[in-house]
Amino acid sequence: MSALDGSATGDFMQAVALADIAPLLEAARIAATAYYKLTGKPLGITGEIGEYEAARLLGLTLVTARTPGYDAIGPDGRRIQIKARMYDHGLALGGQRMGAIKAKSEFDTVMLVMLDTSYRPWVIWEAPRLDVLDALAAPGSRSRNERGALSISKFRSLAEELWRRPAE
Repeated sequence: MSALDGSATGDFMQAVALADIAPLLEAARIAATAYYKLTGKPLGITGEIGEYEAARLLGLTLVTARTPGYDAIGPDGRRIQIKARMYDHGLALGGQRMGAIKAKSEFDTVMLVMLDTSYRPWVIWEAPRLDVLDALAAPGSRSRNERGALSISKFRSLAEELWRRPAE
């Protein structure tokens, strides 16, 4: 059985899941890149590619779809809510926001996977739950307070860089 047929052990996907989904996500990445070049808009697969890349690069175990609050488990057992954003790594990040963080859910850290316009990861940051929740609760921004959306620059200030693509 594979992770694609919904089989899982507990809340975790089978160990072969990354190998099973790799060729499918590569085909989707090619289609999404072509779509972006044609329309200037990202195709709605950024989150799936971000989760896959974080798991592949950092040795995470993806959990089954719709697990409340987190997307992966780290080798140390931490529950990780993964966010992904497609953004050209050559541009400044000013004003860019992350997707909504599910603040009321169970998780230990939030990870942000930045993807270039070819949907290839260029950096991964991770911040602890309490730091993220404190930043979300800080007075000021409606999108931060009501929608749970931090700016990427604010998240970066809270986070540790876990991985960066080597210079080309």
